[in-house]
Amino acid sequence: MLRTASAINGYAIAASDGQLGAVTDFLFDDSTWLIRWLVVDTESWLSGRKVLLPPSVLGPVDSTEKQFSVSLTMQQVKDSPDIDTERPVSRQMETHIFDYYGWSPYWGTGFYMGGAMVAPPDLEFRAREEAREEAIAESRRVEQDPHLRSIKAVTGYHVHASDGEIGHVENFLLDDADWSIHSLIVDTKNWWPGKKVLIPPNSARKIDWLDRLVNLKINRQHVKDSPAYDHSAPAEPAFEANFRSYFSNIQHSEPY
Repeated sequence: MLRTASAINGYAIAASDGQLGAVTDFLFDDSTWLIRWLVVDTESWLSGRKVLLPPSVLGPVDSTEKQFSVSLTMQQVKDSPDIDTERPVSRQMETHIFDYYGWSPYWGTGFYMGGAMVAPPDLEFRAREEAREEAIAESRRVEQDPHLRSIKAVTGYHVHASDGEIGHVENFLLDDADWSIHSLIVDTKNWWPGKKVLIPPNSARKIDWLDRLVNLKINRQHVKDSPAYDHSAPAEPAFEANFRSYFSNIQHSEPY
């Protein structure tokens, strides 16, 4: 299901024996546009300490209660590595978390598949452990993952088409089936008053972190001609099909 990042912000995280806290941010990989971590504020329980949880540990969302359940105890989370989420999250920090819980890193063995953690067969246990140890060793050689970014930080970045500015990132549309970023929601009020548009991640050329810019491969007219987006209503299948077809045709027709 498609949900905005802002709508999920504030959702509670329920451990097997109590409330852990609430979602306050998401860390995504700007090379794959997948959500890698949810930032959870433990609020008064751990004096506001923030912890990172991968989407793979989330149970089904309870939209009525606005919460996710996780198969972890509060003590497990309390004893997890202390991560300073105000600083860039390094691969080494990620490794500490995966190592503590005994999870396979998403960059390692391949058992991390989208939004689900797939348990390997017993016969592959040794191979899994060897691959995992190799991934951990590799990660320790990397000081910082340059692709891991905060949705909260990127919200507000200006968006430039190939021929000029079109607006700013107002929100992100997430697919909670595989925790991919479906699209950036861009407010074009300074260029095209009253309009909000969806831009798929593969139409972004790069994110300029220094200048707080998202640079696109497409031009302003491509944006204007894109399927009309009604932010007050959920995306219908017909809109989704039209949206994907439109941007796919642009990619095949335009030399980048």
